[in-house]
Amino acid sequence: MMFLVFDLGGVFKLELFLPEEYPMAAPKVRFLTKIYHPNIDKLGRICLDILKDKWSPALQIRTVLLSIQALLSAPNPDDPLSDNIAKHWKSNEAEAVETAKEWTRLYASGA
Repeated sequence: MMFLVFDLGGVFKLELFLPEEYPMAAPKVRFLTKIYHPNIDKLGRICLDILKDKWSPALQIRTVLLSIQALLSAPNPDDPLSDNIAKHWKSNEAEAVETAKEWTRLYASGA
């Protein structure tokens, strides 16, 4: 299943896989669109608690997508999946945000 998330002026494609154990097990979600973000690695994997140890069968796919959208707006460089990007974010946040905007223009400008 593929979803589009609209944020930061871009359109980001996500791949969503529901394991056989769903909803007892969390869905697997990854970005297909390249993104510059401390909580998303180069393979598109996402560091988000509700996709890991904070998963609950009561959560809905809508909640997962809204949480990912919120993560795009509020990166957490203290819990990174991409160490280099997190270091950049911590040392010069304004420059890192500009890099993220540039990557959005380059890779997420359309569906």
